Amino acid sequence: MTATILSETVLPHLPSASGVEIIGATAYVISDDAPFLYLLDAATLTSTGQVQLFETADFGTGRIPKASKPDLESMAAITGPGGAAGLLLCGSGSRPNREIGYFVGLPTAGTSATPRFVQRLNLTPLYAQLGAQLPPGTTLNIEAAATSATELLLLQRSVGGGPAVLFALPLDTLTHLFEPRWAGPAPVRMLAFELPKLQGYAAGFSGATFVDNKLLVTASVEATADAVADGAVLGSFVGVVDMAAQKASFARLAWADGRAYLGKVEGLAVRRTLGPGHLELLLVTDDDQGGSTALVAAVRG
Repeated sequence: MTATILSETVLPHLPSASGVEIIGATAYVISDDAPFLYLLDAATLTSTGQVQLFETADFGTGRIPKASKPDLESMAAITGPGGAAGLLLCGSGSRPNREIGYFVGLPTAGTSATPRFVQRLNLTPLYAQLGAQLPPGTTLNIEAAATSATELLLLQRSVGGGPAVLFALPLDTLTHLFEPRWAGPAPVRMLAFELPKLQGYAAGFSGATFVDNKLLVTASVEATADAVADGAVLGSFVGVVDMAAQKASFARLAWADGRAYLGKVEGLAVRRTLGPGHLELLLVTDDDQGGSTALVAAVRG
């Protein structure tokens, strides 16, 4: 398997990109420290708009401070109330103020790409259930999400030796997610995976998408043992997860001349299929200083 960068585009005025989904001609991008959902033209990567998710007085500097941000780190296409197509945005759960999410109702086909409505979700019951399955002392830190035909997949990014795990929740148990008194789904499967290491630090899941019955993921490596504090970024990987065999294979993301990419990839979406086993991906990155880029990469194998 290989993962080769074809191009890189700076995303001005879009801080700390943390996830991306492509639906139709639009790439929807979330940020972990901004109150907006950003819209890009999926072909040109130019901005086409933004939608406010919540109100805050803490965005004056262009980034919500770490202590108060909801830390929206994952996004997945999902069906909401009344069969509405939309996007589920999830906070990481690493602090109490990060146990929230949003459902963004998408427009019907053939209309404007601007979302129709935004609904705030309380994820505390769900996150309490997920956290209870982790080893003692492990901080819940959901960094990626994807949907298969039957399940919502939430991927835990653990640091400091904690397990890299994937939670699988049946979609048909999530109908009450949009109700205020929802108590959490049952049952939840938890699968553990071994991820590659760089300089002794294990990679952590950072993005996911389901395509052609395969779960594609990104994983990045930071020199830190803290689920909240950032560390030096050592590189990123693209991988394929076999949930049935509970195994994953990875390729280190590299430039066309073979140099390893040293940035932090936070999310991925399939831009187009180039051939059998050959995909063009759109990746979004975060430099932990408020900067974001979009990478177009070709993955083979």
